Amino acid sequence: MPIRLNLLAEAQATEDMRRRDPAKRVIWAAVLLIASMLVWSSSLFLKGMLANKDLGAVQIQMNNRTNQYQRVLDNQKQAAEIKMKLGALHQLATNRFLNGTLLNALQQITGEDVQLVHLKVEQTYVPVEGSKPGTNTSSALPPKAARMTEKIVVTLDGKDLSLSGEEYDKFKDALASNPYFQSALGKTNGVTLKSFSPDPGKNFVQFTLECRYAEKKR
Repeated sequence: MPIRLNLLAEAQATEDMRRRDPAKRVIWAAVLLIASMLVWSSSLFLKGMLANKDLGAVQIQMNNRTNQYQRVLDNQKQAAEIKMKLGALHQLATNRFLNGTLLNALQQITGEDVQLVHLKVEQTYVPVEGSKPGTNTSSALPPKAARMTEKIVVTLDGKDLSLSGEEYDKFKDALASNPYFQSALGKTNGVTLKSFSPDPGKNFVQFTLECRYAEKKR
């Protein structure tokens, strides 16, 4: 029987042992693990980019909503200021002092031997500061309007032509009891005698009456 010799048997055995080397398998496993981690990290990076893009869009929407909300607050402030001014104009138009009403009331007051020779109406206004509109966490706060304290003083100069020279006092009482002056004048010292000037060389007495109206907030 012929004997066969495999001259490559040693090399084949060495190659087979190299293939079955556990270190090589570990290296291949490590390469596969690193590749998997790279794929996973790449997917996370892509998801992060998409999330940042969505976050930017949400922030833009929030900024737009914030700007819209601020515009709404500004419009509310402007509307409150306009309403306040319109209310002040309406109040001024309806409650302003009318000289015609005063003259009509004076015509209704009669005083025997009393003659009015001069009428003076003095109106003064004392400002009271208001406050600007503000905001709290939920809504706009309305402004407080600047107010004016109205003070009106009517001065009447007259002559008492009576022989006794005391008719001016009756005229003063008639003035104080007139319905118009009762509703318009202050509760105390509404009508006061400011001056009384008898003159022996003349047949009349000069007097001055002062009518102080109740103070009003405008």
